[in-house]
Amino acid sequence: MEILNALALFTNFVVVPATAYGAQLALGALGVTLIFGILRFANFAHGELMSFGTMITILVTWFLQNMGVSIAPFPTALLALPIGILAAISMALVMDRMVFRFYRKQRSNPIVFAIVSVGVMFLIAGIIRIVIGPADQSFADGERFIIGAIDSRRALGLDEGIAIKQSQLITVVVTAIVVAWLFWFLQKTRSGKAMRAYSDDEDLALLSGINPERVVMICWIIAAALAAIAGTLYGLDKTYKPFIFLQILLPIFAATILGGIGQPVGAILGAFIVAFSEVTVTYAFKKFLTYLGPTDWAPDGLVQLLSTDYKFAVSFIILVAVLLIRPTGIIRGKVI
Repeated sequence: MEILNALALFTNFVVVPATAYGAQLALGALGVTLIFGILRFANFAHGELMSFGTMITILVTWFLQNMGVSIAPFPTALLALPIGILAAISMALVMDRMVFRFYRKQRSNPIVFAIVSVGVMFLIAGIIRIVIGPADQSFADGERFIIGAIDSRRALGLDEGIAIKQSQLITVVVTAIVVAWLFWFLQKTRSGKAMRAYSDDEDLALLSGINPERVVMICWIIAAALAAIAGTLYGLDKTYKPFIFLQILLPIFAATILGGIGQPVGAILGAFIVAFSEVTVTYAFKKFLTYLGPTDWAPDGLVQLLSTDYKFAVSFIILVAVLLIRPTGIIRGKVI
């Protein structure tokens, strides 16, 4: 029985939140992977693009809530999300047309693109701060929990329960649908095959009649949509902090590089490894070990490797370790 309590405790505080967090990172990492695979540069503005799409979703959510529009027990943000996606896509296409297109025509070095994306990042960040401000924002409504800890304790007959928030279930379901669609699009559609051909060999793709500007446009559209969805799911699950998306960029890049730069499958795998690493390392194992130890025994201290304040340090350590030991990542080979 004590082992089951320990497993329930670990599931409640590590497995469930890490799975939802990993799904959110996976969508963000897929966007970074697509941009790198097609346009060949690291887009440091991706985090702020997530924040921008989420901001528009929040504003539309507030408007719908004030109008009395609801889809209870689900959060109203699901109704507002398509507008957030369109806004993120518009922002991505505008910044490509006004900024990145010039450097693409000049065939600039990828380092130049990366530096330019940093400038774009600060520009979008400034717009976000002006529109919605720097404070935390909450936009969730509807039912909070699918399964409550008290109800699950009664059902399982244990001292520890497993709580699953509605936002966590929505995150996993939406991510599964989006990822399945993305792989179908890349493998089965004409546009997806054109993107893969452009990624493999740009000059040969041009000789084959593929329109490069159309490929670039589709790439930005998909990456921006993934960014808006990932940011909104993260905001629903936790809270919307304009500054947090700059920090989230670190685990997203860590997941991308860990899985293999330009590898969609690797991005997903890397995202879950990073998520579980962060949550596990910052979890206090005191109560968990108490269940597994002798009766009336408890370890001294929290038995926590790192404070939650330093959880992003885990991503940094993973990033450095991968670059030093296996720069190609878990999956190497052809991108996209």
